[in-house]
Amino acid sequence: MRVLVADDERMLADSIAEGLRGEALAVDVAYDGDAALERLGVHDYDVVILDRDLPGVHGDDVCRTVVERGWLVRVLMLTAAGDVRSRVTGLSLGADDYLPKPFAFEELLARVHALGRRARPADPPMLERAGVRLDWAHRQVFRDGRYVPLARKEFGVLAELLRAQGGVVSAEHLLEKVWDEHVDPFTNTVRTTMMKLRKKLGGPQIIETVPGSGYRIP
Repeated sequence: MRVLVADDERMLADSIAEGLRGEALAVDVAYDGDAALERLGVHDYDVVILDRDLPGVHGDDVCRTVVERGWLVRVLMLTAAGDVRSRVTGLSLGADDYLPKPFAFEELLARVHALGRRARPADPPMLERAGVRLDWAHRQVFRDGRYVPLARKEFGVLAELLRAQGGVVSAEHLLEKVWDEHVDPFTNTVRTTMMKLRKKLGGPQIIETVPGSGYRIP
């Protein structure tokens, strides 16, 4: 899942982003409404955590733009105002969910995951293929019953390959869904991560390279 955190409270935004990255999510950060709209127009986000009182383009206007342009991203609106009228107004603008500040990170995380499931077809609790089993709830991977410890990016790459159900997954898609905007698109980071993933999964190799197209688990 790829998430945009848009909040002008830099310490809060960075803290949220770091916590979500710890859950194997790809996260970008914007500190004003202009930057949020710029990123939303470029990247295919699943969820945007949107502070309502953003400087520049107001959070309300960011939400309106998301709806008007038909972007499929789900909007979780944050605000310091927690009264009923404020919640109703935020939802009427097109937000999918609403969370008043202050909040517990665990609740924020649960809401992000819930919105992510609505942004695309829900994944089953387990993804399985070619003897590999990925357990979402416990962030665990097994190959032929053997536990395989994976780093966050390796877990994310494997999840995208399993989601494809035998289809080819391009390096560009992996960069979009597993990494954030700071990754260099011309780097060999996908290839390096794929090498590490293959080594940890062990033989016989199940991840195929499709020249000029990407990777797949047939």
